[in-house]
Amino acid sequence: MSSSTLQETALPNRGGRPRDPSRDCAIRAAILRLLGEVGYNALTMDAVAAEAGVGKATIYRRWRTKSDLVVDTITGMDGSTEVPDTGDLAGDLRALLRSLVDRLNGPTGSASLSLLSTLPHQPELAEAFRTGPLAGWRRALTTVWERAEARGEVREGTGRTAVAQAASALLVQRWLITREPLDDDYVDTVLETVVLPLARSTAPA
Repeated sequence: MSSSTLQETALPNRGGRPRDPSRDCAIRAAILRLLGEVGYNALTMDAVAAEAGVGKATIYRRWRTKSDLVVDTITGMDGSTEVPDTGDLAGDLRALLRSLVDRLNGPTGSASLSLLSTLPHQPELAEAFRTGPLAGWRRALTTVWERAEARGEVREGTGRTAVAQAASALLVQRWLITREPLDDDYVDTVLETVVLPLARSTAPA
């Protein structure tokens, strides 16, 4: 879910004149930056317009409320998780998890952190997270493990176990709770000392 990929994803059209993709990119980038800086409660439509360098009318033609604006942005993260295909489980997981690290360390991660306390009070936002970025991540991870199963690298069904969830869980724990450095070296450590040994233990005889 890199910020550049997110910005390229078209936002839903609520009617009216045709959408200008270049403005959508600027607006989405502005939303992510402002969420990371001021949070959801302090975010205003006027601030988004100013940050994106567009007129307020451009914002209000697209969204009626701040909630609509943020929900559309979060939902647009759905298709931004690319599924790597390197030919083996280790390569696929390494590429996928490094892409997750990039997102967590970037504007998307900052915006997501700022929204966590808001989600219990904003059901539409919570649903946007579930059906947007979280659903996209689950699909990508499931695909990687299903390919490994098809190649015979791991036992069938391994992708539905805690083994498959261990890597991303450890990354999110460091990002969200311990706040220790989160980088590619940590991805490699998690893979080589935790996930791959567990996965290999499930390999067919």
